[in-house]
Amino acid sequence: MAVHDHPHRRRGFRLPPLHGAGEAPAPAEPVTAEATGTRAYVFAGLRLLTGFVFLWAFLDKTFGFGYATPSGKGWIEGGSPTRGFLSGVAVGPMESTFHDWAGAAWADWLFMLGLLGIGIALIAGVGLWLAAAGGSAMMALMWVAEWPPARHLPDGSPSMSTNPFVDYHLIYAVVLVALAAAGAGATWGLGRVWARLPFVSRNRWLL
Repeated sequence: MAVHDHPHRRRGFRLPPLHGAGEAPAPAEPVTAEATGTRAYVFAGLRLLTGFVFLWAFLDKTFGFGYATPSGKGWIEGGSPTRGFLSGVAVGPMESTFHDWAGAAWADWLFMLGLLGIGIALIAGVGLWLAAAGGSAMMALMWVAEWPPARHLPDGSPSMSTNPFVDYHLIYAVVLVALAAAGAGATWGLGRVWARLPFVSRNRWLL
């Protein structure tokens, strides 16, 4: 429904301005220390929860706790952390590539070291920009593997995609970047100590 201006409409009741005539609007109140502290705790909590997601994925795939990885299928028991997921890719521009990567030793090691490194960085609150870069790359590849834009699989069955673009992999990537940008490791973490180390202060990308 469009809204149009009517030149002959009578002027109705108008709310008075919140400030007097000729008086400048009141300046916005500065952010209080309490609000800043609350924001820091919120980001710290989000950092710890996100770190546990990555660290738990590493532990479950390594030892086979019976959640996403069945007992007896852990990495230390000869299971492959990538074979099941990558071999099950059924749609998308990298389908055949992912099938070739499935179960490869280098793919297993890169994936597991990525999960472990990102998890430890987030829990400890150090190297958040490295975690954001590595985690975003990992999430991008997993997004391509699931390929949300597809509505149907090659056999015509529904892909069960709930959104053609945004899925949890993109959300995790954005969260990782936000945590690094907010310096979320300074609260409930070792971020301040880490930032004072000489090699970190000389290489700010390590923050």
